Amino acid sequence: MSLASGSRLILGIDTSCDDTGVGIVELKPGGGVQVRANRVWSQTVHAQYGGVMPELASREHVERIDGILGEALGEAGVTLRDLDAVAATSGPGLVGALLVGLMYGKGLAQALDVPFFASHHLEGHIYAAASEAELSAPYLALVVSGGHTHLFDVPQAGHYVLMGATRDDAAGEAFDKVARLAGLGYPGGPAISEAATRGDPGAVPFKEPLKGQTGFDFSFSGLKTAALLAHRAGAAPDDLAASFQRAAVQTLVKTTVRAAQAAGRQTVVVSGGVAANRALREAFGATSLRVVFPGQGLNTDNGAMIALAAAAAIEAGRAPSPLGEGAVAYAPLAHGQWPAASPK
Repeated sequence: MSLASGSRLILGIDTSCDDTGVGIVELKPGGGVQVRANRVWSQTVHAQYGGVMPELASREHVERIDGILGEALGEAGVTLRDLDAVAATSGPGLVGALLVGLMYGKGLAQALDVPFFASHHLEGHIYAAASEAELSAPYLALVVSGGHTHLFDVPQAGHYVLMGATRDDAAGEAFDKVARLAGLGYPGGPAISEAATRGDPGAVPFKEPLKGQTGFDFSFSGLKTAALLAHRAGAAPDDLAASFQRAAVQTLVKTTVRAAQAAGRQTVVVSGGVAANRALREAFGATSLRVVFPGQGLNTDNGAMIALAAAAAIEAGRAPSPLGEGAVAYAPLAHGQWPAASPK
């Protein structure tokens, strides 16, 4: 094992939905972090249903987590006894799925006699970007995934103020539903992205969601309905994919840019599974903002992001979590609503 003197190794586990993720992060004495391992088993059993089946997800986690842990230890070149802390997602997510990783992590921490940290899933997504750049508040954080679309102002480390969120479907959920509608497969994000390269983004006209709003919310139900009507009218799948993707990307970028201007922020973290979308990255790249995306393999749910969030907690001097902490399906991250709780 190659480990600098004074460095600490943190194991992170995420089983919040349909990915079994185990990662290992090295927290260096000066505060820097390095992802030493990131192993994820993405469940395929749900494809036949077009969405995640909670009971099946829980069973898959139970069956896979031992093997994924072994792979992560092998990739990092360490043993269990080398670990200095263990972290696991406590919420939000599917409770049955969460319990698998949470109880597994607690058991490991007890057996190894090391601190345990219960991590927030969305905070993990935000800190996934720490693998690419040092996160220094203030900044904005846009989390876009299959289950979440949230825009936070982060005026100081560990303090999250909700600026906007989806009023209906999450962005990734909308991608899944439109892909299924068009017969492009599951998961919908990669399927839409690939089909869009062959389609005409101007073929299907989509109206801008929440046009003229003064706030920073998102809405994707209208785009989904428009896609259904276009499909019934005979729109080609590739054209539908390209047009929907352009509309979804535009509303995400336009709203985030307005929020950054309102809050006076220049840096934006964009994370979550949808952050892997090439068109979204290109659109953000065309703005004047400094945009930070997670490193390769850290956009979708994974254990390394949970370890990175725990590393930030350790650096901030937060106390370890009580072992009695349970899984929570709904767990707000924000400490308040913008603008009242968001000092510039």
